[in-house]
Amino acid sequence: MRLVALPWSLWALLSISIPSISASRSENARIDPTFNRSEAEWGNPPPPPDPLPVPPPRPLVIWHGLGDQYASPGMLDFIGLIKQVHPGIFIHSVRLSDEPSSDQRAGWFGNVNEQIAQVAEQISSIPELESGFDAMGFSQGGQFLRAYVERYNNPPVKNLITFGSQHMGISDLPGCKPTDFLCRAAKNAAGAGVYTEWAQHHLVQAQYFRDHKHYDSYLRSNRFLADINNEAREEPDPDNRASKQALKNTTYATNLASLDNFVMVLFNQDQTVIPKESAWFGSYEIPSDDDGTTDPPAIIHMRRQPLYKEDWIGLRTLDEQEKVFMV
Repeated sequence: MRLVALPWSLWALLSISIPSISASRSENARIDPTFNRSEAEWGNPPPPPDPLPVPPPRPLVIWHGLGDQYASPGMLDFIGLIKQVHPGIFIHSVRLSDEPSSDQRAGWFGNVNEQIAQVAEQISSIPELESGFDAMGFSQGGQFLRAYVERYNNPPVKNLITFGSQHMGISDLPGCKPTDFLCRAAKNAAGAGVYTEWAQHHLVQAQYFRDHKHYDSYLRSNRFLADINNEAREEPDPDNRASKQALKNTTYATNLASLDNFVMVLFNQDQTVIPKESAWFGSYEIPSDDDGTTDPPAIIHMRRQPLYKEDWIGLRTLDEQEKVFMV
């Protein structure tokens, strides 16, 4: 886990929040092996070498955050900025509907597992992405892109950057502005219970709500986050009562560990993601029993998480290969 040893290309791109990896141009300075020394001796400079071809920028996929939509003015401005810095880059902005207001609503209401399957199909149908791409997600879009990597990754993600994403879920629902009716509707619906069958199939935030005070309830009922974090507990092996079978999906670990780089950005003043350390795989400490309380709750950081120590999703493998960056 490193904070400053990020490759120069990623640092340069992060300065304007861009995950695409720039092609190095240092090869253009290579010495021409056909240099004619006799011309140099008479003071005539040799002809300049032909410039080496520079490959086009790797394609980029962006998934917007909660409350936004794929073609909002802010997203379009951001995409325009990237194209100014990286001429010729292909950018795809993920959408769950071509109708902007419906795409925005899908950030609040819908089945996350079905949404990610829809996006996987969407990505696989784009010819420009077939050789792989870089990916960047804002807020919940970041953890949804991680889910794409773990479950599908065809075509593959090369570099993944997430901004303020809820990798270890949230322990409280975000506050709503008085005029944000979608947010207020979702929060009111969640008041009936985030772990009800209806909420786990229809309320997006409920599907990554990780209640540290009722962790067993989370494991039993959650339909999304507990799966992509491979948190499912072991169960007795029906063929051997003395042993247990692990309910871990090893494909998730293999796919995430295939990333070239995984960059996670945390916002220090984040008041939407609770706790904000979730952006770095941090979470509130789980009490010793299901209905216990801890006040104030301690933060369990990434390297202390069982998810990391036992390498349930390949995060430790990436970190040990110096491919995890926390910014």
